[in-house]
Amino acid sequence: MPALPTTSLKLDPATKARLRRLAGARRRSAHWLMREAIEQYIAREEARERLRRDALAAWSEYRATGRHVAADEADAWLKRLEAGEDAKPPSPRG
Repeated sequence: MPALPTTSLKLDPATKARLRRLAGARRRSAHWLMREAIEQYIAREEARERLRRDALAAWSEYRATGRHVAADEADAWLKRLEAGEDAKPPSPRG
């Protein structure tokens, strides 16, 4: 397997010491912890970005069509799903 490119990361001494302590406690390398932290951060931020784009698309669709589901209907549907029912979603109005 070819070597991965190296990226440099500068940490203040206190953060570096905390990282080393945690790495020791987890029996992992500091390198592993940093890679894991970066991967989790990127995954979380990508999910937030998808949610933001989906919300903007939904808002644009609502503004264009006026179609919507009332909050109480959506809440009732979600409660049925949470209870394990195979509930059909409410029909949009507008």
